Amino acid sequence: MRIVFLAWRDTAHPQSGGSEVVIDQLASRLVDRGHDVQLLHGGPSATHNYRSTHIGGNYSQYLQAPFSFFRRRRGVDVVVDVENGIPYFSPLWQRRPVVGLVHHIHTDQWAMQFPRPIAAVGRWLESWLMPRVYRDAPFVTVSPSTTQELSALGIAPSHITTIEMGLDFEPLEPSPSPEPRFLILSRLVPHKRVELALKTWDSVRPLTGGKLVVVGDGPESDNLRALAGTDVEFTGWVDEDRKREELSKAWLLIHPAHHEGWGTVVMEAASASVPTLAFDAAGVRDSVIHGVTGYLATDENEFAAKWTTLATDSELRTQMAKAAKHRAATFTWDRAVDRFEAVLNQTVHGL
Repeated sequence: MRIVFLAWRDTAHPQSGGSEVVIDQLASRLVDRGHDVQLLHGGPSATHNYRSTHIGGNYSQYLQAPFSFFRRRRGVDVVVDVENGIPYFSPLWQRRPVVGLVHHIHTDQWAMQFPRPIAAVGRWLESWLMPRVYRDAPFVTVSPSTTQELSALGIAPSHITTIEMGLDFEPLEPSPSPEPRFLILSRLVPHKRVELALKTWDSVRPLTGGKLVVVGDGPESDNLRALAGTDVEFTGWVDEDRKREELSKAWLLIHPAHHEGWGTVVMEAASASVPTLAFDAAGVRDSVIHGVTGYLATDENEFAAKWTTLATDSELRTQMAKAAKHRAATFTWDRAVDRFEAVLNQTVHGL
């Protein structure tokens, strides 16, 4: 098949995250299976085994997408329209079969990142217009939480396939720090709510000691550094080797996000035998099994209490670490791409 992905960013973008990793893995592995794949996106392009083409900025790309697509439309079999807040509404301007790829629904996130009028337009586009434009299209979601959210917008459950994505992370042997060491691994953006972890750390640190390490960068970096109290280290952006080093030393992954599509960093931590403390939020509750591979708190008080419990109970922490690593090993990219390829085949050929 000749496949075109329409997506907000390539992995070369300085703010790329889990969504971009998923698209890169799907696209590159589909090429390995003999398909012709092209990615049209905003922002800088990296070098891949598929063609990656810059078609505009963060927002202008939505206007440019139809014109960029028409220049390449000959022979295209299927369009994978990736919704990052809003999709490209490709059924309105081209006639090829479309598969919608949704990581999560952004309902509350609009108000976190945009002024009220823009947030209202974004919510309307996502929650009212998108379900109507794509009512006949098949969708792929990356977690049961996202499937439920998409269904609540009016997409028929029979049109949705849930495919938990794989893990491109070589397992490593942990060598935990002798002193308590807690890790936040995240883009520093509002919906990740790193400020809640910093606030909680001020009450937890006197009981546990140790250090809280914040790995990642983003527009909230300066604000978060100003909020940080004692024994907090910010590393900024790190490469893969440094990320693995930090995971190998960590006692816990601290993940206060408001929501996720799936929780790639949670699964990477699990592969490194690191349990996760998080909130019981959409997407996160799919990647963390409460009481088995970590804890899911319902409020800030419980978040602080579970943090202290996991920090001071080494036997419980070890038990959860083993369970997390075992579960992470079951999520492979071969499995995910098998299922994604089957959706594309069904869409194009009815197979």
